[in-house]
Amino acid sequence: MTKAEVVNEISLMTGVERNTTLTVIEAFMQVVKDSLIDKGENVYMRGFGSFIRKHRATKTARNISQGTTVVIGEHDIPSFKPAKEFVEAVSEKTMKK
Repeated sequence: MTKAEVVNEISLMTGVERNTTLTVIEAFMQVVKDSLIDKGENVYMRGFGSFIRKHRATKTARNISQGTTVVIGEHDIPSFKPAKEFVEAVSEKTMKK
């Protein structure tokens, strides 16, 4: 499902104009990004999941095409961890198929 499809679904469900819905969704995404990037804070949404920063330690990797080793420095990456209820709902739905 694309962002446009999500906007259309929410717009139909709520009766709110499509442009307003798009603005709200984009604002939500910006708040999540700002929280993770600028503030270093995770975003917790009970019943849905958490947008978190995961720290990756320095590691040595191989460049297979050149046969050399490369050191990858420590860095943070964004991650999403779904809530237990969310995972269970998806699991139940797939089990019924």
